[in-house]
Amino acid sequence: MNIQRLKEIREDKDLFQKDIAKILNIPQQNYSRYELGIVSMPIEKYAKLAEFYNTSIDYLIGLTNERKPYPKIKKK
Repeated sequence: MNIQRLKEIREDKDLFQKDIAKILNIPQQNYSRYELGIVSMPIEKYAKLAEFYNTSIDYLIGLTNERKPYPKIKKK
């Protein structure tokens, strides 16, 4: 897993850890631990970040270099 990608994408958007922590509704210290790889981020948080950054979870964790998100599922 590429934990460096979380920091890179955040900095690309000129955001601080406290900004992302607010989006995820967690303390900044918790988000810092995710970026440092001290603790694993829950999948729900990755999903929220992927939606926020308009990318895929695969991109966030380094499984692909393609930033473009997957097509959305059509709701019935």
